[in-house]
Amino acid sequence: MRGGLVLITPTRTIQRTPTGIPGLDELIEGGLLKSRTHLIAGETGTGKTIFSLQFLLHGVKIGERGIYMAIDEDRENVIRGAEGFGWDVSSLLEKNLLSITQIVPGFAEKFKKKYIEAAVGSVIVGIRQEMMRIGATRLVIDPIAPLLTKEEDLPFTREYIRELVLAIERELGCTTLIVSEVPTGSNTLSRFGVEEFLASGIITLGILRKGNEVYRTLCVRKMRWTAVDPVLYKFRIVRGEGIVVEGPISE
Repeated sequence: MRGGLVLITPTRTIQRTPTGIPGLDELIEGGLLKSRTHLIAGETGTGKTIFSLQFLLHGVKIGERGIYMAIDEDRENVIRGAEGFGWDVSSLLEKNLLSITQIVPGFAEKFKKKYIEAAVGSVIVGIRQEMMRIGATRLVIDPIAPLLTKEEDLPFTREYIRELVLAIERELGCTTLIVSEVPTGSNTLSRFGVEEFLASGIITLGILRKGNEVYRTLCVRKMRWTAVDPVLYKFRIVRGEGIVVEGPISE
């Protein structure tokens, strides 16, 4: 007992899913929270897609297959872009170690007249089928906004996102990244203002101009049950490798 508080020695360790991103996992005690949903947020061009694919490719290296759900980009363009970056994803697709699927934007709009549970259920069924087909335990939805509905219907959209995230964690049990592209110059963490409250972890990517220097930045804004410092780190994007996190940006 210390100061009137009973200190309990933990009997369970929190399971982690390593991202494989050099310099990141050591900042978050070994990796993302296993079987939980994490938000990757940033303006356009900050490296969100590279981050997401790197997460999946590292999974393949350690025996964890993954699914990349492309929402607003053609599947073939994603494959072509990854190959051009130096990642041999074609062979992984052929071996069913990786899946890249394409979903039509505005998917939820088609189900809007139904109950939200039915709309979410339709997405979950599709993801589960693909997970079972290749045995995936990692999932990326990039980005999440076009999967939904028109932005002016915020009550429906926010409830839809809530139910979707809860259903993924409850029914699929995979470690998930949902990608959110925020408007340029915005201080928000997500498009609809609800994703950050549901996510177990939040990592923001950005671009910082400091004097004559321009830095790519990464910040772990939130990671439940993890001692993280809200420090801004700089990172590089290396062809064929991906994101490499370097030291903190000095004042």
